[in-house]
Amino acid sequence: MSFKGVLFDLDGVITDTAEFHYLAWKELADKLGISIDREFNEQLKGVDRDESLRRILAFGGKLEEYDAEQRQALATDKNKEYSKMIAQMTPDNVLPGIVTFLEQLKAAGKKLALASASKNAPAILERLGLSHYFEVIANPTLAKSKPAPDIFLLAAQGLGLEPQECIGIEDSAAGIQAIIDAQALPVGVGSAQNLGENIALVDSTAKLNLQFLEQVWQEAHSQK
Repeated sequence: MSFKGVLFDLDGVITDTAEFHYLAWKELADKLGISIDREFNEQLKGVDRDESLRRILAFGGKLEEYDAEQRQALATDKNKEYSKMIAQMTPDNVLPGIVTFLEQLKAAGKKLALASASKNAPAILERLGLSHYFEVIANPTLAKSKPAPDIFLLAAQGLGLEPQECIGIEDSAAGIQAIIDAQALPVGVGSAQNLGENIALVDSTAKLNLQFLEQVWQEAHSQK
C-alpha cells in the first residue's frame, strides 16, 4: 500500500520567504535595540510569529518588558512590513521542480495539504499560482508552534486521512520533529547535519518527485 497524502511545509519547500522574514524581524529588532543576525535567525525557522517574537525579546533580555497586548502589536508591525515584501511575489518565486512535483502527485491521485506556521500562507500560495493544488491549508491559529505536531495533525485530518497514511516534507528541524510526532513519514529538504541522519533527505527541491517518495515509503514500510 502506498501513501495517500503529502503534507507540505511552505517556506523552504515550496518557496523561500526566509529572507523576507529575516529582514522584517531584523527591522523590528533594530527598533527595539536588539541586534540579531542570520545565525540567530535559524532559530526562527518553522516557528510561528508569536513564538519568534518571544525568542527575539528573550535574546535581547527584554521579554519581561512587554505584555501580551504589546507583543501582539509588535508582531502586527512586523507582519505589515513582511506583507509588503510578499506582495511582490510571483510564480517565479516557486522553488525549482515544485510545480512538476505537484503535477505528478495530483496525477497520481495523492491528496495535498499545506502545514505551515505562516498565517500568510493562503496569500502566498495565491501569489505563486499554486492554490489549486492544495485541498487543505491547515490553520496555524488552531495549532501550537512546531515542533508540536498539531499543524500536521490538522492537515491530515483536513484531508480525511490518518497521519500514518501521509508523507510530510520539511526543511527545518522543528518541522521534522513535528512530522515524526504526528506519526507521518518525514522527508527533509536540507542536510543531515541540520535535519538528522535517520530520515530521507534531498539537498534541493529539484530532487523531489513521485518516484522518490514512493521509494522512501516502500523502504520505510518494508522495515516494519
